[in-house]
Amino acid sequence: MESSSPSVPFPLLQTPIESNYRACTIPYRFPSDNPRKATPVEIQWIDLFLNSVPSFRQRAENDPTVSDAPVKAEKFAQRYTAILEDLKKNPESHGGPPDCTLLCRLREQVLRELGFTDIFKKDEENAKAISLFKDVVRLNDAIEDEGKRVENLIRGILAGNIFDLGSAQLAEVFAKDGMSFLASCQNLVPRPWVIDDLDVFKMKWIKKSWKKAVIFVDNSGADIILGILPFARELLCRGTKVVLAANDLPSINDVTYPELIDIISKLKDENGQLVGVDASGLLVANSGNDLPVIDLTSVSPELAYLASDADLVILEGMGRAIETNLYAQMKCDSIKIGMVKHPEVAQFLGGRLYDCVFKYNEVSNY
Repeated sequence: MESSSPSVPFPLLQTPIESNYRACTIPYRFPSDNPRKATPVEIQWIDLFLNSVPSFRQRAENDPTVSDAPVKAEKFAQRYTAILEDLKKNPESHGGPPDCTLLCRLREQVLRELGFTDIFKKDEENAKAISLFKDVVRLNDAIEDEGKRVENLIRGILAGNIFDLGSAQLAEVFAKDGMSFLASCQNLVPRPWVIDDLDVFKMKWIKKSWKKAVIFVDNSGADIILGILPFARELLCRGTKVVLAANDLPSINDVTYPELIDIISKLKDENGQLVGVDASGLLVANSGNDLPVIDLTSVSPELAYLASDADLVILEGMGRAIETNLYAQMKCDSIKIGMVKHPEVAQFLGGRLYDCVFKYNEVSNY
């Protein structure tokens, strides 16, 4: 299903959607602001996207699938920089006023117009993470206390979210240090995190079960393979069906629907099990999205159908769970989980860079 196919609102959003839902978490402007003058927050965020241009250009110029990649990469840098500078001068240009969704969409449009469909090469990172999957799962299985085990799995999701080559600072860290997933689980910033409902969730986890969970996934590599999939496997163990919602088209290093199907087929054994757990209740859905953020008023009909009877929604990663959807109200229980990787987001939340968000909302009698 292509991104151009019809889209529908996510069925578990609290209704009426018009008055209850706003995708972007951080308001770049208020109604009282001059529409023709960029606000300080707009300028701050436009500068963040400007600062990422060199790392995107470098990845684009090394794309072996595009002829004359260095020349086209330079064109990307010039065009996208010009658009961002235009938005500073006139926030109503290019479909503005800008928010995080528009700034991401404009970047993807320029890349795709020049023939760059997937500049983040993920195969090596996926292969590394696949080789570690069984070890990570067995370490979790060895924890007998249910509360401690689920905390370890949550820490694994946050540790996996560290390995994000779409973040300029983290791309540098990754290049220097390689991937040490287990060390990252131990080295998360100390709790309490900037939003920390983990203790409440652990108590619910021990007493409660869910029939179906929808998980909006984020990055490829360690994030999906060593973070999300061990947690999804634990849900399957408890009899919960799991729908993993992945992007339709590539955007930065986010895992796509076809890539995720391939990853899961590599992790399953000949009996269709994930390290001894029946995976027949695990489904992969095309979310219909093609950005690193998501507006839940526009998802694929396929995902809407699969999600309609879910009683737990999990949004993961800074783009989908913090920069968008942090305050999204659902008709059922929900979790927003991710790591704060931009100083601007840390400032807005009143937390630290690389702080963690674990926001759990329970809905009674859904």
